[in-house]
Amino acid sequence: MHHRSLLLLLSLLLSATAHAQLYKSVGPDGKVTYGDTPPPAKTGKVQEKNLSNAAPSTQFPFELADASRKHPVTLYTASNCAACDRGREALNARGVPFTEKTVQTEADVVSLKQAGGDQELPLLKVGNKKQIGYAPDTWAQLLTTAGYPVNSQLPRTYRNPAPQPAAPAAPATKASTSATEPAASDSERFAERPAATGNAPPGFRF
Repeated sequence: MHHRSLLLLLSLLLSATAHAQLYKSVGPDGKVTYGDTPPPAKTGKVQEKNLSNAAPSTQFPFELADASRKHPVTLYTASNCAACDRGREALNARGVPFTEKTVQTEADVVSLKQAGGDQELPLLKVGNKKQIGYAPDTWAQLLTTAGYPVNSQLPRTYRNPAPQPAAPAAPATKASTSATEPAASDSERFAERPAATGNAPPGFRF
């Protein structure tokens, strides 16, 4: 009798253990179901995200990411411009991510003026604020007000994008039909200005 009771108890324990094994599965529609059999293996492909192609601000600490998102920095420069070089070095030293736009052609000059520039470089834009010419104290104040950390928080592997022309090149089909007349008027407008050093358009000073 005792032997039969022991077998019955063991049978009940095994049965309870078997019934306690549940499997959870989530269907394509998001519906969750439970069962005593494991769900079938997924055959779909797993999509991988390339973090190196993510937006730069997602790579930064919160304070820097927040500032660069709300108040992006753009630097307008020209070649052979000592003030531009000092401004660029100051931004890099502080760890400020920025976009650099070069001014070399008359089309670039037009874009510079649309951005609020004048006949002096560099032009620093921090969000909707600007500073014409390199002024260390003013630049530092603009960046601090915008929330940029005083000390660099940039990841060691981060590099700013390569400089791009202030005015992107127009498609060839449009350039041949619409650029002739404006070029003539721009040439006349710049003809009376003094020659600039380096590769900057005439009339600029650094």
